[in-house]
Amino acid sequence: MLFRLAADGVILLHLAFIGFVVLGAALAFRWRWMPVIHLPAAAWGVYIEWTRGICPLTYLENALRRRAGQAGYDGGFIEHYVLSIIYPLGLSAEIQWILGGLVLMTNVLIYAGLIRWRMKKRARR
Repeated sequence: MLFRLAADGVILLHLAFIGFVVLGAALAFRWRWMPVIHLPAAAWGVYIEWTRGICPLTYLENALRRRAGQAGYDGGFIEHYVLSIIYPLGLSAEIQWILGGLVLMTNVLIYAGLIRWRMKKRARR
């Protein structure tokens, strides 16, 4: 039971990390230090998508599931609703390139807006 809960926790952490990779740049509007943490995370996300790599969180989650005696991703709420977001069916190399590009473009646009916003803020002073 403990390993299954830990695996579910890793899935939630994985989903939160994906959200941070995609939209974490917006947090830099509030915290000036956020790009120091976010930019490496975003670069990792793009790298994983473009190289068809596997995130270490996936390995950790699968190891915990095996320790819990589970063979697959069937079962409760976490497995049913969250896993399909992280591991969609039909994920191809082309789709991963598109996803990586969308992550990159989203973050470039958010950071461009942040720079523009900070420049306007300085100009008003």
